[in-house]
Amino acid sequence: MLISFPTLVLASQLIVTVADDVPNFNIERGCKIDSASAFDPNAGLNATIKRCADDEQAAKDQLQTLWSQSAPSDKKMCMELTTGDASTPPSYVELLTCLEGQQSARKLPKD
Repeated sequence: MLISFPTLVLASQLIVTVADDVPNFNIERGCKIDSASAFDPNAGLNATIKRCADDEQAAKDQLQTLWSQSAPSDKKMCMELTTGDASTPPSYVELLTCLEGQQSARKLPKD
């Protein structure tokens, strides 16, 4: 079966659009794992997990705007840093921090 050129172009545009969305991380799973090591005995485990989830959701919300403004090379590098260690769940806070750092670095004067 042959696929027409316009169909291939449309398909490639759809792939780029989908790939250009903020990634989906499992916030609940990540916070349960992270909160076990960052447990605040004064707040309790449930409050620690909730605070983590709130921070992750706030970072994801900020990423919704920042993502489209970020260079593809920055997104790729930050995603690799955020998801590269299989023993650590990915974090929106970490991804946001990386992308903000990359944007700040681009604004520095060049010597």
